[in-house]
Amino acid sequence: MVYLVQSKKSMEANGGVDPAFKGISKTSTAFLIWKVQNLQLMPVPKEQYGTFYDGDSYIIYAASEYGKHGNPNTKPREVKGNLEMHIHFWLGNNSSQEESAIAAFKSMELDNYLGGKPVQHREVRGNESSRFKAYFKNGIRILLGGFDSGLKVVNNNFEPRLFRVKGRRRPLVTQMPAVAWEYFSSGDAFIIDTKDVVFVWIGRTSNSMEKLQAAKVATQFRDERNALSIVFVDDGKEMELPSPEQTLLGFYLDLRPLAKRVMPEVNGVDEHVEQETRSQLKFYRCSDDDGIYKVTEVKTGSLSQSDLDPKDSYIIDNGPYHIWVWIGRNASSKERVEAMRNANGFLKKKNYPISCRVSRVVDGGEPAEFRVLFPSWEVREPVPSPKAASPKSQPIAVQNLSSLESNTSLAAKEQILDNGSGNLKVWRVSKMNLIEVEKNSILFASEIYYLLYTYPYNGSNKEILYYWLGSASKENAQTQLTLSQEDPIAKANVKARILQCNQPPHFLVAFKGKLVIMDGEHKETLPKTYLLQIKGNQIFNTYGQQKPLERISLNLNHVYLLKTETECYLWCGKSSTGDEREMAKGLSQTLVKEFSVLFEGQEKKDFWKYLPGNETYSNGLRPAIVSLKAPAVRLFCYSKLKGGLKVEEIMDFAQSDLAQEDIFILDAFHTLMIWTGKYANREEKNKAFEIALEFLKTDPSRREPNIPIIYVKQGYEPPTFTGFFNEWDPQMWMKEQKFEEVREEIDKQKPLLQVDLIVADTVPNFYECEKYPLNVLLERDPEKLPAGIDVQHKELYLSSEEFFDVFSMKYSEYSAIPKWKQDCLKKTVGLF
Repeated sequence: MVYLVQSKKSMEANGGVDPAFKGISKTSTAFLIWKVQNLQLMPVPKEQYGTFYDGDSYIIYAASEYGKHGNPNTKPREVKGNLEMHIHFWLGNNSSQEESAIAAFKSMELDNYLGGKPVQHREVRGNESSRFKAYFKNGIRILLGGFDSGLKVVNNNFEPRLFRVKGRRRPLVTQMPAVAWEYFSSGDAFIIDTKDVVFVWIGRTSNSMEKLQAAKVATQFRDERNALSIVFVDDGKEMELPSPEQTLLGFYLDLRPLAKRVMPEVNGVDEHVEQETRSQLKFYRCSDDDGIYKVTEVKTGSLSQSDLDPKDSYIIDNGPYHIWVWIGRNASSKERVEAMRNANGFLKKKNYPISCRVSRVVDGGEPAEFRVLFPSWEVREPVPSPKAASPKSQPIAVQNLSSLESNTSLAAKEQILDNGSGNLKVWRVSKMNLIEVEKNSILFASEIYYLLYTYPYNGSNKEILYYWLGSASKENAQTQLTLSQEDPIAKANVKARILQCNQPPHFLVAFKGKLVIMDGEHKETLPKTYLLQIKGNQIFNTYGQQKPLERISLNLNHVYLLKTETECYLWCGKSSTGDEREMAKGLSQTLVKEFSVLFEGQEKKDFWKYLPGNETYSNGLRPAIVSLKAPAVRLFCYSKLKGGLKVEEIMDFAQSDLAQEDIFILDAFHTLMIWTGKYANREEKNKAFEIALEFLKTDPSRREPNIPIIYVKQGYEPPTFTGFFNEWDPQMWMKEQKFEEVREEIDKQKPLLQVDLIVADTVPNFYECEKYPLNVLLERDPEKLPAGIDVQHKELYLSSEEFFDVFSMKYSEYSAIPKWKQDCLKKTVGLF
């Protein structure tokens, strides 16, 4: 196409890159936005960041320290390590094909200039990615038309506009096509922005957070133009407004009782639930090994990091939700260049909606939202050779547990509440009753237990209730009923669902390194003979697990307690460490009075007679130390819609994102935390664990549903939760204004309105306007109209005679009817 050829010439004339990109440092942080104007890139002024025109296309470049998020306040700063770079090209729904193509082309040009390292994102208006929305903390404003038309609105007569406000903390403010009931909905808040008054219309089923955001946005509109007043209008109570406000609102909307029948009961945005599609992943290999570029389906379902071969590129199909393209570091140049083009072709072939997001990532620079598609993402670290191995080769994660109170980020990272100085109570579930267990350090695999741990924190006692399921237990409705029946359990503000062999560190700390898990159902006395495998080198990772009395049960990397009727042995594998042996001794002393310590290779015949079998037990070296780091800690807002679960991710999250009316999921990958706001739906609060299990079921990474699930009430957050937030203020919600308080404040400041002064002079004078024939004024393209015509009021340029012929009334009669009626008449004759 001609415009691409011109862009290429321009690029060659400027040293291979567009002049707009010349000032970008490849080693510095940055946040920049350009829009496509007249087929060229023009920088967007900083004060316009967050405002986008639906008729335009944009490019956004964000560079930050690896793992951190950029934003409009990012200042250029040299970074010594790796930069995390993201390029987004945003396409308005009414952006021209030429502008959209240039935005995509220029994004590739910027990517090439930066060495092919950035992550590329294709964003479409109305379906922006969580990362894109996270850039704009104060929300996003989407206006109709293009940037140029926005300037005309400011410079000429102001035309009233209707905006829908969505979003709890970061509002999405979208201009609607016209001020008309057909664009309202009872589930949202709307703003009618007129020249002198800003109306805030509150849908009867809208949530309090969106009401609050609408009030804040209305305040911004008022202050931007020094409007006289903000007027709140409740859905269905328009006729109860004071007479001047009712008259003014009626100038823009038909307030007759039957007029709102065209208003839908739900908002105009498609809120379909995507959990089934979102949970399905298809994996395609892209290769040109035989000289022909081919896309071949490889697998469906759960992915593995090992599926990604560095010599190829791949497409990960997450349905109409998202398409990912991964480029291996050894992929051919054609595979690199063709990646995004083929992904867009893939969209068409799959018949996915235009709103489907497309992202391209490169090998070694995968962002968090890509890594979490995999059940695990390994970051391999250098491993010492076996000869150099020593008791110190297994590092201790936390040296000083007493520092956890003052270091919540450490508590969250290690998932440890305290140093084990708290008190533990244990109950066993027996039919419909709870029976307190005296030997509270011994659990049985066929049982279900409730455990209440009380620990000191910041000068007071805190509690966490554990619901522990043995691997051979059977969970049913009866076991859950005890939650509401038993007082100490029903009142717990922090609850955790734990499955055997997936005990988190804070659970093991409660046992002070003495937890023992035996096979079978509960018994008051332990078997006379048993074998116990003991793992761990600190109180937060040590527990004993019963194993079959067979030689093959042993492993040279661990310590075992063999209890017989006459002897007790503590067998230490040759690769076990000193810390592991010391923890095993402490645990064993809670079970037996005396035992003999045996090191591997020093066993007597009496030892082996209790462990029959000819199989050779595991004698391999200790596995290489591989750090399985959580790909990311993510925050999701949860909502239940007809048909299933809807979750919306909040990237670059803060405590202020936690709305009191909602339920949130904090996904630390190896632990799931459900936070319930004070005013959240009671029924959904009671189904917290079901929500978590449903979330795991629909998660694309297909993790096993046996990870720890923690339920947290607002105001009772443990340090293992708050430590994931950069700052935490326990008083934040007490300081926060509610919608009713903000509304009351604004109403107190509201002056008395004089409608006759407000509505005057909002349009050109009919009798002073130059006159044109109707056929001239019917032209749709504003650029082809005679200069000086107000395109919003073309009827004013008709002669008096022709005006009467067109509208069957005089202009004096026309000007006296409400604006909504004027608009209907103009639509009928083609002048709207």
